[in-house]
Amino acid sequence: MNRTISLIGNSLKKKRGKLSRSFEKLRFNALLNRDTTRQHTQILSAAEQALEHEKRYESNQAYASSDDPLVQQGFTLRNDLCTFFYKRFEYLSNERILIHTPSAEFSPAGYSLFSNIAESFAFIGIPTKILEWGEGTKTALNQFNPTILLSSDHHEYLNRLEWNAIEEYRTQHRLQIGLTASLAEYGNTPLLDRLKWAKIHRIDFYYSFRDKAYVDARSEYKSFSNEGYPILLLPFGANALHYYPVAGFSRDLNYVLMASRKREHISYLQDIATKYAGFIDGPGWGHTKNFKFLRDRDRYIYARAKIGLNVHLPEQLEWACELNERTYQLAACGVPQLIDHPLLLDKVFSKDAFFIADNPRQYFNLFKDLINNPQLGQSAALLAQQEVFSAHTTFHRAASFIEQLKTLPIIP
Repeated sequence: MNRTISLIGNSLKKKRGKLSRSFEKLRFNALLNRDTTRQHTQILSAAEQALEHEKRYESNQAYASSDDPLVQQGFTLRNDLCTFFYKRFEYLSNERILIHTPSAEFSPAGYSLFSNIAESFAFIGIPTKILEWGEGTKTALNQFNPTILLSSDHHEYLNRLEWNAIEEYRTQHRLQIGLTASLAEYGNTPLLDRLKWAKIHRIDFYYSFRDKAYVDARSEYKSFSNEGYPILLLPFGANALHYYPVAGFSRDLNYVLMASRKREHISYLQDIATKYAGFIDGPGWGHTKNFKFLRDRDRYIYARAKIGLNVHLPEQLEWACELNERTYQLAACGVPQLIDHPLLLDKVFSKDAFFIADNPRQYFNLFKDLINNPQLGQSAALLAQQEVFSAHTTFHRAASFIEQLKTLPIIP
């Protein structure tokens, strides 16, 4: 009887929690500054039109005539970066990488992440192909002849691969398979069961987007090494093929946030979003209908931002595990960044490169400081931009990953 009452109580608590979260979302959407919703479509259209004339905004002449220090610096840093990495590994590696990538509709974050790294492998000289959601595995293998296949250790990915075709291909070709090193604590299924499955399907290694020190320190990852699986590292970064400053725009938007809506956004952004007009876009927001993921368009929106808003997930605040892609993208685009306090931030970037808030009240106060004194934002953004282009682009990540592949056991 007591157990039944307890179960009913827990069920009611869950329902109340869901209702509370739904009410928060509705309240947030209702209080959103009217100009933010009114100008949303116009800002998107203007950015898409600018992209159609990108030669005008991204020519050497346009950058030379810009009086924005962030545009000038970004142009120089990006050119130097691309010159250094272009085809750098063309004759230094024999790898050919096939990357299993979800559609943007299924997972905007997954599509962004895997597309960015695929383009970066190709840029540094590694033949790379995306295995699209629903594309035949056998056809891709036989046409591209990969030596490496990267996918995610999640049933939505693994069930879309033709494992019989993979085994058949391996009878004639060298192919190493890498999956994401995902823990049950992230919401996945029990790890030991997945590792047993991995033995049957001859998985060769795992890879993680997390920081090395975090992977080494967290005990749950030891199950991989206990089963003989190395974990390679592939942290997030800025894809300099898409994220960089463009010339010819004034910073006329108070703020920009491009992200899927999370509960954390409501607590941190409520005062800003109700009192100030800006630009918010991404899946899950009440005013963003028919969301379309378009990386090249986004830099033209960032070019107009006085402040780039950034909020992380709870686990990124509790553990020094990772920074989201947005942290690097905003820095590369030269947007002054107002951010919460993910623990890894102190390790990856200088403290003066961002405006860091430890709670929502401080976040709002820093926002007002930045709006009232734009020069503060410019100084910090210049430093963040220097640091991201020097060490934290997806070119850097791709190059490091290729070097790590060389440490794997050689298979026939």
